[in-house]
Amino acid sequence: MPARRKIDLVPDQLRHWLQDELKSRGFADYDDVTKALNARLDAAGLNLNIGRSAAHAYGTEFRQFAVMQAQAQDEIRAFLEEASLKDEVDVTSALFQQLTTLQWRLQTTMAQKDRLPDPRGMKDLTTALNSLIRSTGLRRSILAGAGERAEKAAVSAGLSPKTSALLRARVEGAGDTA
Repeated sequence: MPARRKIDLVPDQLRHWLQDELKSRGFADYDDVTKALNARLDAAGLNLNIGRSAAHAYGTEFRQFAVMQAQAQDEIRAFLEEASLKDEVDVTSALFQQLTTLQWRLQTTMAQKDRLPDPRGMKDLTTALNSLIRSTGLRRSILAGAGERAEKAAVSAGLSPKTSALLRARVEGAGDTA
């Protein structure tokens, strides 16, 4: 296993500062960013000195991540704008498929000995997947409960069983919208 890069030894708080600083400077001005980072490391009492080339390499990686993240957010935002609320379960399922694809890509990358992803990224991905799985089940159960209540209310209001069942299906997102 290759030795850890110095930049990977930077504490999370300072790494998040570095990410924000790189974004605010448009991923440029690496000399000043590196000096400011080293000053913060020194002030924190850490015996760690990051070189400009290491900061630049990290900035390049982080910039690629930021671009991919922005593209994914734009795609999801556009998709959600086109989808109606009754399609929320389908949207969640599509997001789950995207996350699963991303996880597969990371696992493929991990298979290459010289290209290991950041373990925090894997943890964040796993947390996101677990949250999405829970929210998908919760949304489906909420819609099912709402559909059942709507059907019972329709029956007690005197609607036919067929109309009541159609109402339930529409509330649950499976009904005909025409």
